[in-house]
Amino acid sequence: MRLHWKLHPGQGPYLLLVHGFLTSQAQWMLNLPALGKVCQPVTVELWGHGRSPSPEDPACYTPGHYLEQFEQIRIELDAKQWILLGYSLGAGLTIRYAMNHPERITRHLFTNSTSALAHKLQSEAWRKSSEQAAANILAGGQSAMQRIAVHPRHAHKLPEPVYEALMADAELHQPLGIANTLRYTTPEVSVRYELAGNSKPALLLCGMREKRFQPHREFLQINMPNLKVAELPAGHGVNMEAHGDFDRAVVDFIGA
Repeated sequence: MRLHWKLHPGQGPYLLLVHGFLTSQAQWMLNLPALGKVCQPVTVELWGHGRSPSPEDPACYTPGHYLEQFEQIRIELDAKQWILLGYSLGAGLTIRYAMNHPERITRHLFTNSTSALAHKLQSEAWRKSSEQAAANILAGGQSAMQRIAVHPRHAHKLPEPVYEALMADAELHQPLGIANTLRYTTPEVSVRYELAGNSKPALLLCGMREKRFQPHREFLQINMPNLKVAELPAGHGVNMEAHGDFDRAVVDFIGA
């Protein structure tokens, strides 16, 4: 099985865009025109999300396997190097790729991500609660997924076109893939204790209105080498809520 991915119109280096939990490639729809002026955007969808399948093998959902999937995309694009941009859960995956394969990227960007910066105790708590959460999703299907706080149906601050597109894609989410993401991806995705290994230019696109993330932002600034921070007037959904400011920060960083 392969992750669903799509190359969008643009010029310049390839930019891999990795979405978050319970979103899809639709979250980037307002960003693609501006980003296409400085790069070639490549959207990918996580297992069980949108158009990607839901493997039964738990190993497929591990961060290491996701990195292998990203590598296959890079090889198919025939790109010696590319740029990565991860959102929320996706940020944990792109930061890990950047530190494991620095020779294959020129720079990387990421947004607010509690899962990427989780403490060991938090990750362990997610492991302990994941089986029950997964069982609820497998039993309840779409209605159970809709009750999760980060489901798009609760994101009322998003621009209407993005909200509608995310809601349409949410109908494609598969209970098995979402359940296995909670079991095998979220508890293992943290890179908090590996940040010192970052050797490439990085940009945190920080939604300043998400107050719970600000201690993580301070931790990043102290512990992650080669990091810059762009403070943006948005909450967690930074690329959607403040897409103009987000686009300008990304374009400036890619063109630097």
